[in-house]
Amino acid sequence: MTGILRLARYRRRVSETNGGAWVVFLMLVFSGQAIAGQSADPLARQHGTRYSQLDAISADNVSQLQRAWVYHSGDMPESAGIVSYQDAPLLLNSKLITCTPSRQLHALDPGTGELLWKYDPGGFGGLSLKCKGISAWSDTDAPEEAACKTRLLLGTSDYRLIAIDAETGMPCTDFGDQGIVDIEISRPELFPGEVWALARPAIVNDTVVVGSSVADNQRIASPSGRVMAFHARSGEFLWSFDPIPRDPSDPAFDSWGGDHVPQNGGANVWSGFVWDEALNLVYLPTTSPTVDFSGTDRPGDNLYSDSVVALNASTGERVWHQQIVHHDIWDYDLPTPGILVDYPVGDESVPALIQNTKQGLIFVFDRRTGEPLVPIEERPVPQQGAMPGEQLSPTQPYPVGMPAVAKQGFSPDDAWGFTPIDRWMCQSRAEELLYGDMYTPISAQGTVVMPSSSGGPDWGGGAFDAASGVMVVPANFVAMIITNLPAEDVAPVTDQEVDASMGMTFNNLGAPYATHVEPFLSPLGAPCTEPPWARLTAVDVVNKELLWQVPLGSIDRLAPIPIPWELGTPGVGAPLLTAGGLVFLGYSLDHQFRAFDLKTGEVLWSDELPAPATSQPQTYWYEGHQYVVVPAGGHSMYGTELSDALIAYRLP
Repeated sequence: MTGILRLARYRRRVSETNGGAWVVFLMLVFSGQAIAGQSADPLARQHGTRYSQLDAISADNVSQLQRAWVYHSGDMPESAGIVSYQDAPLLLNSKLITCTPSRQLHALDPGTGELLWKYDPGGFGGLSLKCKGISAWSDTDAPEEAACKTRLLLGTSDYRLIAIDAETGMPCTDFGDQGIVDIEISRPELFPGEVWALARPAIVNDTVVVGSSVADNQRIASPSGRVMAFHARSGEFLWSFDPIPRDPSDPAFDSWGGDHVPQNGGANVWSGFVWDEALNLVYLPTTSPTVDFSGTDRPGDNLYSDSVVALNASTGERVWHQQIVHHDIWDYDLPTPGILVDYPVGDESVPALIQNTKQGLIFVFDRRTGEPLVPIEERPVPQQGAMPGEQLSPTQPYPVGMPAVAKQGFSPDDAWGFTPIDRWMCQSRAEELLYGDMYTPISAQGTVVMPSSSGGPDWGGGAFDAASGVMVVPANFVAMIITNLPAEDVAPVTDQEVDASMGMTFNNLGAPYATHVEPFLSPLGAPCTEPPWARLTAVDVVNKELLWQVPLGSIDRLAPIPIPWELGTPGVGAPLLTAGGLVFLGYSLDHQFRAFDLKTGEVLWSDELPAPATSQPQTYWYEGHQYVVVPAGGHSMYGTELSDALIAYRLP
């Protein structure tokens, strides 16, 4: 169907991960050991800074950037679920490793894009075909020429952990069962693929830490989102950490009501980890517990969900935690790992963790202790309109003095339209709904949620420049309408074709309410929120200032008439920041891969891709040249064209 913004139709089986990313279109390593020598920034992947010290490509010459090569993987799977090429390619031992949607690993010549070897994990493809990166570990005790001295660790759609020789692409037979560990799921799955390993593992010294994705809004008693750890050499199971406390002696137990063991699942880590090997800590951005939009069965704050949790990587022991959302009923989970930086406090520099949120809030913690480095205050939030039986938190945490990068809350006066007529229709619809400040309760009336559960910032997060203290972060600016309905009034949702403009309904098995989720759109198919609908923002996180904001994307491919109008297109993806003063980012649905000036936000260069780059661009140095490489595969959730292209750029 068409409208001012074209909406996708797709085949729904189940919702995607706990990132809120299941809503169509507008609903929106290194181990630090011997293998780090190929990278200009060996800690950038561990610490999540997405920053490179390479500066051969700069603001002065980026206009000359041209394609060096294009590689087509051949992996364009058909799926009833989600398909997206979201990889962060990894340069390792003179091989560029990319992970395709089906979790195939392709090792390429970094200078030509020629295929050197390929590994296909096989098995069940899953309902979410994407790979958000892999990690690597070097066995310092192994002889130099030993097989699997350097190995790649890969999670799969059918919840396996696989170790592959980085030189040959062959499984490491000393790891698990011939290179494979089948990760245990805490409860039987409702369907194959209810739990899978989506993001890259953390490798802290010799420990591999694996998160999971748990399908949203299927049932209260869904599988646990526990984090699992294995030995990098043998695959031996080491420990697990369940973000939902099952033991009454756990200090968080009472935050779930305290009179019974919580049956909820989820609270998993789907977006990935950052870690500090010197401190031997791995940092978990946990998600909302099941189910997302109703918490009548889980009174209390629900620790350690929606939290930053620091674990001892050797034992899995919790060292500290900070909850970002109390008793989450908005799917405001943590969609992105933190960023590890050195943060000035007085005359000293403190090892810190910066955490972006879907709400557009920016928290900063001492990553050793969890102490807030930017003060946090509990502010009263709306209570009226909540569902019967819901026990909301009266307050939510806000960082004091730190600017937000997303609009928070909605009123009918905020309604927008291309014409007075569609603006009036958006305004009239809003007046029929529950609206207000951020954290307005999900209601039977229908609640306008802004930012939506797709952000604000979503998966991808920000990139940080230590020299200037500047973080850049992309964000969406589209509201959703979320309605809770008595479960007995909603027919079971089965395999069906869903029109994205009508949204989707979740049965929430075991909950008293089913949930309907839809984008807040005008009759023309455009968002009822004011554009730009996606922006890139630069924030000085030390001085707590917004430096600039620019629209992110043109609607020319989405409108019935191709008008190059920079209204921003909601999307997903990660920025790459370089010492050349540049921000490289795909993200938008207009197929453009752009280089922005870090100082001003001005677009200095762009290239049209075969599909949107909803991925993580990378840069590397190889044989005298700096390369920038980006997967340009599109995203089926957004109804875009799909591609199997990995594209590399360099100066002439």
